[in-house]
Amino acid sequence: MDKRQAIIAAALRVFAREGYGQASLDTIAAEAGVAKPTIYNHLGGKENLFRHVLAEIAARSNAKTLAALQTFPTDPHELRDHLNTVGLRLAECFVDEQSSALRRLLHAEIARFPDLFDVVLDSGPNQATEALAGRLARLANAGYLTIEDPIRAARQFVALLTDELPAMTALGTRPINPDDLERAVTAGVDTFLRAFATPTDAPAGPPAREAVGPLPG
Repeated sequence: MDKRQAIIAAALRVFAREGYGQASLDTIAAEAGVAKPTIYNHLGGKENLFRHVLAEIAARSNAKTLAALQTFPTDPHELRDHLNTVGLRLAECFVDEQSSALRRLLHAEIARFPDLFDVVLDSGPNQATEALAGRLARLANAGYLTIEDPIRAARQFVALLTDELPAMTALGTRPINPDDLERAVTAGVDTFLRAFATPTDAPAGPPAREAVGPLPG
């Protein structure tokens, strides 16, 4: 398992640096500190390795995102502050080095591996969206938000948090100032609440439909 993880970590670095077409198993083996046949034994050839790398990094990113959602408010008295806190954690997951490399690789190689788009979504983002949607639905059912479609609201919440980040980080190739990240998150949360917060002087909207699928946490 240690060798397998070393191969995946080295492969991600090489693929992100050189692209799929230019990357070689010899280079990956050298960076992983293993013999080239070891890569074949653990993960197969170059194409199979690339697929494993993207799926595993998506799963790792998803685990970090789900961990961030564990602190999502369930009955908050200060909804804005709570959403800012969880929003900042989600944004930090988005600008994580491995997550950024994953997105760059997926965009660069989607024409060569069109099926990987769905593989990556199922390994990470779709699960995180369902988990976030379930938590937003609970806030709506408690009267804090007015939401008819929790899945769409979850996607919009993440989009508002992260829309500026690719440009601010040059597609994840340079670090972001923590203050700039916090301002981007605060602006996103403010916009989300303007759209979905239940007015204090108005009755709560209809109960939100719960997201489909098991929700961790």
